[in-house]
Amino acid sequence: MKVEPKTLPGFMELLPQEQILFNQMKEKIKNSYERFGFLPINTPIIEKAEVLLAKAGGETEKQIYRFNKGENDLALRFDLTVPLAKYVTEYYGSLSFPFRRYQIGKVYRGERPQKGRFREFYQCDIDIIGDGELSIINDAEIPSIIYATIKELGFEDFTICINNRKILNGLFKELNQEAISVDIMRIIDKLEKIGEENVIASLKDLQVPQKAIDDIMTFIKIEGNNDEKIAKLEALNFKNDVFNTGLQELKDVIKYVRTFGVPETHFRVDLTIARGLDYYTGTVYETFLNEYREVGSVCSGGRYDNLAEYYTDRKLPGVGVSIGLTRLFYKLNELQAVRETQKSIAKVLVAPMTEEIEEALRIASYLRNEGINTEVYLENKKIKAKFKYADKLQIPYVITIGEDEIKSGTVSLKNMENGDQETLKIEEVAKKLK
Repeated sequence: MKVEPKTLPGFMELLPQEQILFNQMKEKIKNSYERFGFLPINTPIIEKAEVLLAKAGGETEKQIYRFNKGENDLALRFDLTVPLAKYVTEYYGSLSFPFRRYQIGKVYRGERPQKGRFREFYQCDIDIIGDGELSIINDAEIPSIIYATIKELGFEDFTICINNRKILNGLFKELNQEAISVDIMRIIDKLEKIGEENVIASLKDLQVPQKAIDDIMTFIKIEGNNDEKIAKLEALNFKNDVFNTGLQELKDVIKYVRTFGVPETHFRVDLTIARGLDYYTGTVYETFLNEYREVGSVCSGGRYDNLAEYYTDRKLPGVGVSIGLTRLFYKLNELQAVRETQKSIAKVLVAPMTEEIEEALRIASYLRNEGINTEVYLENKKIKAKFKYADKLQIPYVITIGEDEIKSGTVSLKNMENGDQETLKIEEVAKKLK
């Protein structure tokens, strides 16, 4: 009995032309991160469960893939931030701070698979980690990196939304709701998904008094441009230090974001942005493609006071963001916002027309050494089948080598797009295809 070849739900497999496009997007993100001086690291997919679960609880612990191998209690990483905390603690003495790292890798969450939600998916993270302290200017550099990266991916119309958790915490302190501030923030963070009515209903379920609910909703709907919103926050004249510290940080971030050259059209203060994860302590970000709001935030993150508090007593503040590439690719592909333009990696197909293939292999080796992606058709088929193969894979050029070409030390180069064919020396071909 044969086993049905079927991919597990929640795991994405792509056809080659889709994978080429996915790889191109991943490469663009990597190149953008490196232009800003971020260093690559690569942490293991499997870690000791006690390391990954040091801070985890609730939903995270339910979703983690955990298993035993011999006497070892192991788990698959569920994000790239916890492994980063372990990494920075372990190699603290060898790192230069501020430590700017990027990592692009797969993570695993055993949540219920649904459209656009995966159990195995790529995250593309950057973080800046300080030793003891980290200037607020780093919080302002992050939007400039988001701006450059989203532009690199080919999008022009997008908005980076910026807020500060201290401002929200200060508000909740004013309203005597400090004890449930994290729960309130999780609800506010869902405003885009569930709408105002459901946010209000959820706050009522949390036993938030009606007056406090009204004040919260009025607060997060403060309107105006960036400077007007900040002025309205200042006009509230709250006396608590948490609020005023957050407001000053937000003002500094907005000032420096402008200095970094991010256009005013591409970022805004958004008081609804809270980020559901409770380890964020200051600046928070979410980025939306304005033409594809249904995709949700394509790049999000924020500032945290102590990255590695569960592994060391050293204070290691940081700020970072993550792009969920698998979900982003799936959604944009579904919306036809990105399209495959390549079906093959090869720029040229070498098609020998005699049974002797030595010359074809020599030519292919030469072209590869010149940096040209080259494939050799090794099957004993008619020339028509070889051209059909190249055409189907959209390989731009085909080199044919027959007895005449071998004798004259030339090749026949055909442009598959316009049908032009010319006889050239291999050195001329290499120059033409570069």
